[in-house]
Amino acid sequence: MATSLPLDVIRSPESAAALLDPTRQQLLAHLKEPDSASGLARRLRLPRQRINYHLRVLETAGLVEMVEERRKGNCLERVVRATARAFIISPEALGELGPTMETAADRLSGAYLIAAAGRAIRDVADLEDRARKEGKRVATLTLEADVRFANADARAKFAEELASAVARLAARYHDDKAPGGRRFRLLAAVHPVPVTRNKE
Repeated sequence: MATSLPLDVIRSPESAAALLDPTRQQLLAHLKEPDSASGLARRLRLPRQRINYHLRVLETAGLVEMVEERRKGNCLERVVRATARAFIISPEALGELGPTMETAADRLSGAYLIAAAGRAIRDVADLEDRARKEGKRVATLTLEADVRFANADARAKFAEELASAVARLAARYHDDKAPGGRRFRLLAAVHPVPVTRNKE
């Protein structure tokens, strides 16, 4: 039996709509491990008919999959599970309302950073889908660090040195003529840590 994905990116408006319902979110949270409609009804103290309705919606949206069928008396009981351990909605599910760098315009704005992050979600999700079908893995690298700047001047100098270092590395390793070479995208982002998450 195949295992569920660690993360699934929701890319269609229909799947996003199915995911955003609070009851369905509750069901998906309980379906990290396989269960039946009757089992969920007992655990959540909800009518089984209501559970069945929401499970049908989730299954149609591709968020729930059947694991097995068990005979229970004269009936067959379907055991299902969530297709992933966690979900995220890609901006492409919003169609023309999704953020783009063109609409954000200002590279120093929060809107531009959000649009760039949205593009990364969309692009990596597409690459992951293709790689999964071919039984391969996507070559990615994530760097993350918290930096506490003494003042705005220190932050500006850091940004200048970071940009210079990235430009220097890109110039050293970029090769448009290498046979079989592949283009990669580097996204470096700096933003304040929300105060509610870091009270230092």
